[in-house]
Amino acid sequence: MVKIGKSEVSTTSLGLGTNAVGGYNLFTGLKDEDGINIVKQALDSGITMLDTAFAYGMGHSEELIGQAIQGYDRSKFVIATKAAQDVKNGKVEINNSPEFLKQSVDEALERLQTDYIDIFYIHFPDDHTPKNEAVAALNELKKAGKIKAIGVSNFSLDQIKEANQDGLVDVVEDQYSLIHREAEQELFPYLRENNVSFVPFFPLASGLLTGKYTKELSFPEGDMRSKNPDFKGERFNQIIDKVNEVSKIAKKNDVSTAQLVLAWYMKNPDITVVIPGAKKPEQVASNAKALNITISDADYQEIDKKFKNL
Repeated sequence: MVKIGKSEVSTTSLGLGTNAVGGYNLFTGLKDEDGINIVKQALDSGITMLDTAFAYGMGHSEELIGQAIQGYDRSKFVIATKAAQDVKNGKVEINNSPEFLKQSVDEALERLQTDYIDIFYIHFPDDHTPKNEAVAALNELKKAGKIKAIGVSNFSLDQIKEANQDGLVDVVEDQYSLIHREAEQELFPYLRENNVSFVPFFPLASGLLTGKYTKELSFPEGDMRSKNPDFKGERFNQIIDKVNEVSKIAKKNDVSTAQLVLAWYMKNPDITVVIPGAKKPEQVASNAKALNITISDADYQEIDKKFKNL
């Protein structure tokens, strides 16, 4: 188990990202029943962190999780959710005001059908709210027992420093993976120094790090990946080459490529919890096996080196 920042929240180092649980605005063809079963599979497989957000289906992901957790011991798992999207007259504005954040927590508690939220993140920074004031509002909710840990997501390093002026931020969630390692330069040293946990999103890089893609792959025009630079040209080919090399290490260890990559994150001292998403319960069950993988120092360093200057 790992501890979240300076809070009392503890969880497994592998969680579940739930943007495909009710995130009908992000993915096509999602079914509520599948989403509920994905959450149950995670809890049944020993995963104890569920990471969601209002933005995943504009509250629908939280509603499905609220349904899925009924019958489970609430003290045995952790729910992390996020808010910043203020919907007015059909338009979405980013809002970090204390009033909005307090309202968002109360509404999330209702959708999740729970008495408390373990980790609450400000999902995106707005342009006008002083970040330390936004965090101070969340600290009031922490004292009231509505949330247990305070997080920020998609914040720049300067914004994180502003938010953490009073040492109240427990966790930062931001993009990081073997192919996106910018956080190692300045963010990780700051987080280490200030006892702030880190949770990377897109750890499997939209499936690129699972070993399921080949160089011959192409995406239809409407697919999000068709516009992603990681899936284009020479960079795509270089990533595939590196992943194929990692797949050989995985085969040697009798594990899948995705499981080995997840084990790499869990061994990384700068990462607290890794939260891969899933569209099927079987993917969750497979990912959960990474909890039992011990990656050797030699393999860890070899994988690290392969992706270092990509």
